[in-house]
Amino acid sequence: MGQIHELEEVKQATQARFSRIAQDPSSEKRFPVGPESAKSLGYNPAEIDEMPDSVTESFAGVGCTICLGPIEEGETVLDLGCGAGLDSLLAARRVGPKGRVIGVDMTPDMVRKAEKNRRKLGMNNVEFRQGSAEQLPLGDASVDLVLSNGVINLCPDKGRVVSEIYRVLRPGGRIYVADITLEDGVDQATVEKLGTWSD
Repeated sequence: MGQIHELEEVKQATQARFSRIAQDPSSEKRFPVGPESAKSLGYNPAEIDEMPDSVTESFAGVGCTICLGPIEEGETVLDLGCGAGLDSLLAARRVGPKGRVIGVDMTPDMVRKAEKNRRKLGMNNVEFRQGSAEQLPLGDASVDLVLSNGVINLCPDKGRVVSEIYRVLRPGGRIYVADITLEDGVDQATVEKLGTWSD
């Protein structure tokens, strides 16, 4: 029972941090957020500059998932941990009107912000849902591509996340992941500090 309680605390601490980033992106001091961070990671500066500030200001990705391979017209794409919607909205442009993008995030504030951004841009081929990476609110074999930008490292049950990604991917589907990993161990004191889980 103790481990389940600890995992819930990790999820709550991560959710609280990303709620703060949704509400006040400038409050984040431990890792880069915003449009300049996106540009430094390889996003097309012109695409970033033409997005409203509300789309880019809360960007907290660690790479450029949409740069990792093709996103084809007519595809269905899942953006896992969509945040305020940057990758989802850029992917929606690529899949076109016959395609579909579903952004999923565990943080209600991010989902609300992403939905406001979708409406602001008038994009009808993208939708945002609140949900957990460990229990995705999608059907089996329902997507062609999964994007995941700096999300899996935040999930306590990474094996479950990978199983869920596999479950929702269609046969022959693809996943584009940008994430962070540890090469060296972490001391126990750091592990026990909940706030550092999402650093």
